[in-house]
Amino acid sequence: MTTRLPHFLKGSSLSLLLALPPVQALELFADDDTHLNANFLAVYGLFNSRKNYDGTTGGSTWREGFIKYGLSADQRLDDLGTLYGTANLVSSATWGDGDAAGISDGSERTTKFDEAFAGWRSGNLIPALGDDGLDLSFGRQVITLGDGFIINDDGLNFGKGPADGELNRGGAYYLAARHAFDKTAVLRLGGKDGLHASLLWMKSDNRAQANSELAASTLTYSAAPGTLELTYIRGLNVDDRYASEFQKQREGMDIYSLRGAGDAGVENAHFAFEYARQNKHAGPEKAWYAEAGYTFADVPWRPDLTYRYSRYSEGWDSMFNGMNRGYGTWFQGEVTGNYSGPLNSNNDVHFVGLKATPVEALTLGVLLFNYKTLHERSTLNLDGRELDLYAEWAVSEHLIISPLLGLYQPRKSSDNGGNQVGGNGTNVYSQLTIAVPF
Repeated sequence: MTTRLPHFLKGSSLSLLLALPPVQALELFADDDTHLNANFLAVYGLFNSRKNYDGTTGGSTWREGFIKYGLSADQRLDDLGTLYGTANLVSSATWGDGDAAGISDGSERTTKFDEAFAGWRSGNLIPALGDDGLDLSFGRQVITLGDGFIINDDGLNFGKGPADGELNRGGAYYLAARHAFDKTAVLRLGGKDGLHASLLWMKSDNRAQANSELAASTLTYSAAPGTLELTYIRGLNVDDRYASEFQKQREGMDIYSLRGAGDAGVENAHFAFEYARQNKHAGPEKAWYAEAGYTFADVPWRPDLTYRYSRYSEGWDSMFNGMNRGYGTWFQGEVTGNYSGPLNSNNDVHFVGLKATPVEALTLGVLLFNYKTLHERSTLNLDGRELDLYAEWAVSEHLIISPLLGLYQPRKSSDNGGNQVGGNGTNVYSQLTIAVPF
């Protein structure tokens, strides 16, 4: 990029920055053994949708914003590894009409802790496990498995719209101001290369997620051609006060997943897949995707072309998935994934993405999605297409701007089996997000 980006943004984008918990920091104190940093991230968004998906007419215009701020520290204990910890508050709000799905109404405001956790890394204490081959952490933190296809974080931020406000998390629905699980315990073994594993326990305090409690384990092998990972997740409990009949199936659910990602030894290529199965009381469900892409490294602007097919069975529970690798994962389409649906259940999606980098500080992208409802089409048919055009501009290391234009056309309207109010004509959706990291 023409401007020098901080290390945590190199090779990433605004959409990825918004999707992941920030590691931005302003150094307050540092010596050979001790580091104390101040964390800060401010994000603001302007949104407009000419169509709504909550039964109301006239479209919606709204604004969202949040500020995340706090401290992080680490202390080396000579040959006994390193202690570390983070505590971050988040202040968030939504203004205006609220979003196009009626999840927020524009009056949401709150300040709460997002992250508050501590941990220990082993350093070279256990040579057989490698550098930092044992990592223990506890508290309120973000947990991501794989690329977020099943568990990305606890980032669903409902407002006051549904359930008479009982699910309200304080605003910034699209920006997903909060990501951390309320209570966690994480054991990671073996570092990041070769064979490594993890054991995890997490409990949500997100009422929209029925305060779900889960345990998980992963076994991963990483090498130059790519990564293969086996994942097992067990649903332990849900809060019956907030759980729908669908979410109550999480209690006692078993989820098995096989994931792969890498270049498979092909220069400039990238591949990914995941196959997952949910064993629920109501019966088994499955979801999977396969993806292939190629970067034309010798062509001006280094265009990157990607195709992905994904399929979700009729009763698939999308769990805690979220935006992980940028726009389109795993909210597939800015209108579809956030407001209109289908929401990664009972549908398949064909996706084509093209992005290019005219200059180092600027990425331009085009995303095309085609959706098909698989079953019970007479009840709710969410077939449709969406085209998203976006830019990501790193003005400086402390300012990132991303405009996006979405064109969404459902096959059906709310009058004949769909859910778009005011006919099935093309909805023009626009957003502008601004991030200020330190």
